[in-house]
Amino acid sequence: MATQAKPDLTSTAPAHGARHVAIIMDGNGRWAKKRLLPRIAGHRAGVEAVRRIARAARDMGLECLTLYAFSSENWKRPPSEVADLMGLLRHFIQADLDEFHANGVRLRVIGNYRVLDPSLVDLIEAAVARTAANSGPVIAIALNYGAQDEMVRAARCLAQRVARGEMHADEIGVETIGAALDTADLPPLDLLIRTSGEQRLSNFMLWQAAYAELYFTDMLWPDFDAAELGRALDAFRMRDRRFGGL
Repeated sequence: MATQAKPDLTSTAPAHGARHVAIIMDGNGRWAKKRLLPRIAGHRAGVEAVRRIARAARDMGLECLTLYAFSSENWKRPPSEVADLMGLLRHFIQADLDEFHANGVRLRVIGNYRVLDPSLVDLIEAAVARTAANSGPVIAIALNYGAQDEMVRAARCLAQRVARGEMHADEIGVETIGAALDTADLPPLDLLIRTSGEQRLSNFMLWQAAYAELYFTDMLWPDFDAAELGRALDAFRMRDRRFGGL
């Protein structure tokens, strides 16, 4: 039988101890509503928050920052809002890629993004390829991502390998499933943050969050800043992470 994966506790980390932080960026619509603005204004402000936090994460020594940009359930939103979100994503990549590359950032995308408009897929893959050799922190964008879908895709991949005779079913375990996920080459998730006061994971990184610390804040995403990220990391530093041990 396959051995069970153990948390990676040997890699060096900054003083706060976190290598990989993920954020559910929630509250753009409520931010706009409070200001009597259209929802797109909240999404635009949310993009500015992404820029702030990407820079802050680098300055704070994070190895990886994963951002939940568009879920597999977000297709239920009005087509005009989906189009606005895709347009903002396109503009973000075009406007910020040079800065990411100059600072050594590696851009990653997780999720089933290849079903998007082909021109957007080409833009995403060109950006990922351009930054692939960089040695700095990773910014991973979860795009058309759902954790249940991710696990289904991983299960199908492993089932196909068994059917081809490449592995035995008894070899499937925590490590092999983890290696088949979109995040296989990312550090283990340490801290998962959700903004806007909601306290649920909303189909985000369910497997990876098994031993992650959770941090919920009432702050709406467009208002999220380096100070609040610092408070989250301070809270993480005070947690006693035993991973099932004593």
